[in-house]
Amino acid sequence: MTQQTSTGVVHLTQRTPVVTGPEMLASLVPPPQFDDATFDSYRADPAYPSQEEAKQTLQRFAGRSEPVKKAGLFRRAPKEAPMKPGVYLDGGFGVGKTHLLASVYRALPARRKYFGSFIEYTALVGALGYRNTVDLLRGADLLCIDEFELDDPGDTMVMTRLLGELVTSGTKLAATSNTPPNALGEGRFAAQDFLREIHAMSASFETLRIDGVDYRQRAIDGTAVTLDDSAYAQRVGDAAAAGTASDDDFSDVIRHLAQVHPSRYIRLIDDLDVVGLRDVRELTDQSEALRFVAFVDRVYDAQLPVVATGIPLNDVFADEMLGGGYRKKYLRAISRLNALTHTAPDAA
Repeated sequence: MTQQTSTGVVHLTQRTPVVTGPEMLASLVPPPQFDDATFDSYRADPAYPSQEEAKQTLQRFAGRSEPVKKAGLFRRAPKEAPMKPGVYLDGGFGVGKTHLLASVYRALPARRKYFGSFIEYTALVGALGYRNTVDLLRGADLLCIDEFELDDPGDTMVMTRLLGELVTSGTKLAATSNTPPNALGEGRFAAQDFLREIHAMSASFETLRIDGVDYRQRAIDGTAVTLDDSAYAQRVGDAAAAGTASDDDFSDVIRHLAQVHPSRYIRLIDDLDVVGLRDVRELTDQSEALRFVAFVDRVYDAQLPVVATGIPLNDVFADEMLGGGYRKKYLRAISRLNALTHTAPDAA
């Protein structure tokens, strides 16, 4: 890994991170922004009853449900139907799915439990091999999978088989997505073996629909903040004086992301306080756009402010992409970019 300075300006394009399998495994915990996430700190919106209903079901899944009332003299105690080994939180952006997933992780009394995104688990398989990954995770009490979304049918089939093996060994599964499990890959893939794997996996999950309004957009404008060159230089300079800021041409970053495995994107932003992107342009290549989405997810997990020049980051994905099979991924990224530009110091 490249040597990093404690303060100053760095360039993402000069970083070539390396992540080992054991490091990947050790990093499978909730993102820092959810360090304090619990069921008690989750605030369900009364306007959307499905949020409270999901919370109650997940508390039961994690073993924290209210005690069942004892039977009377002539009454039988009510029986709760057994839950499936997996729960699947399906809902829109910013409705608290990851908060609830992190709450399950913290509430379940378990010796071995893991929390990661879909891409982090597939990266673990890539680094260690399928059989080694199964052996390593077998016996875990809980596997939390955030953002279960399908970009590649091969990765998906590997992941569904991995989960199938873990379920049979007693591992509980909890996952989030913006798509119901039996519709994953809809509009993208149609191979029969792929569809068979998805439907087999969905049978292991109880699906909980969570409705609501994106909390990231409740108190901010719908447009990402973009700066002129002078304001950008000032923001990057101020951040570099107090900590570490990155400063890169947007197109250079996009090219560099193609040279770094997505599982290593988190290391690209190690020790940063601000991410700076100059001359943001529209992305028209699907592969470039999907890599940028994966990068945005890591920046958002780290809650790093973003400062940028060029077009607003909410316009970074071409219209034809927003109408395609990856629409939900792009809209989620836009929601996150919008929020991150508004968290930058002195964002207007």
